[in-house]
Amino acid sequence: MWKYVLKRILYLIPCILAVSFIVYFLMSFSGDPVLSLVNDTATEEEIEMMREKMGLNRPLVVRYVEYMGNVLHGDLGRSINGNKNVWAEYAARMPYTIWLAVVSVLILIIVSLPLGILAALKHGSWLDSILSGFAMVTLSIPSFWAGLLMIILFAVKLGWLPVSGAETGNSVIMPAICCSLSHIALLTRTTRTSMLDQLNADYLRTARAKGVPERKVVTRHALNNALIPIITILGNDMSILFAGTVAVETVFTWPGIGYLIVTSIRGNDYNMVTGCVLMTTIIVSILLLIVDILYAFVDPRIKAQYTGR
Repeated sequence: MWKYVLKRILYLIPCILAVSFIVYFLMSFSGDPVLSLVNDTATEEEIEMMREKMGLNRPLVVRYVEYMGNVLHGDLGRSINGNKNVWAEYAARMPYTIWLAVVSVLILIIVSLPLGILAALKHGSWLDSILSGFAMVTLSIPSFWAGLLMIILFAVKLGWLPVSGAETGNSVIMPAICCSLSHIALLTRTTRTSMLDQLNADYLRTARAKGVPERKVVTRHALNNALIPIITILGNDMSILFAGTVAVETVFTWPGIGYLIVTSIRGNDYNMVTGCVLMTTIIVSILLLIVDILYAFVDPRIKAQYTGR
């Protein structure tokens, strides 16, 4: 098990290097950040002096190597706009993104698992068709469009929820629902398919023949053995929600990492963008590693592969 974990951690090194270089390379062509710092009356000499002061007149590769050397010492640098510490700013925004991702996953579990199990139990019925149609509708709705509709209805018209920000506890409700909408369909259909495979298995017929109650057959036996693909989807969804809530955070002005990246891209702040993407890549990779390790606790066959027994 530990050899597998160590191997996965070593795989992170080329992944992080590739992601950091691609982001750093692309941001260098997104525009000149010096132009956003000087006023309109600045001369070419003043602009060049500012560029030299910030080290932007050096080759891209040299700047990247120096940047990664600082990262290895725990220094993500300072933002170009505002001279803020990148790590401090990222750490300040991370709790908001984690809170949004956790609430979104809870909504996803509460909605998708019961719907998937119910659709499997009522396979081929009108209820199965309705639930499958509902799942496809949620998949077809863009999250940012759903967010705008929810703002108009629940914030502007009814006044039940705040329009934006994270000042109150109920501010997370609309962003979390929007984040989970597009994932409900996949988890519902995955749960349905996985449960159907287990409900038709021979060992469940044996359990029913021994007089085991149907509820126990479904919840304890069938659901436990159907968890592998469900955990896979949940792990991927958690990583996607942590790294890919940019549109929702922008719509609701949610002060998370996604909104920070968007505002930094607008200001050509490549230090902030690269640092945020780099840290997000590391965290997402760790989340996926945890999901892989959870497989061993759910399925003894996978644990046997890890341990070599």
